[in-house]
Amino acid sequence: MKRITRLLGYGALALIVSAIVDQMRRPADERTWTGSVLFFPYDLRIPTVERVLTPKSFGVGWDINFFQVLRRFGILG
Repeated sequence: MKRITRLLGYGALALIVSAIVDQMRRPADERTWTGSVLFFPYDLRIPTVERVLTPKSFGVGWDINFFQVLRRFGILG
């Protein structure tokens, strides 16, 4: 089990490094700090309250879309 956990950790680190390298290769005025590596989306911008309610608030991979969760439970209209 430790090997799988370690392998997943190295994979996540590789995705983050790949995302940073992708952005650093671009000219400074073209860096958006968002995109995808392989098929994993990333958003490396500082999180804001508005973006917490969207599919990707920070990091690599997928986040919980809190807006949809609250809407399905009837808390938001």
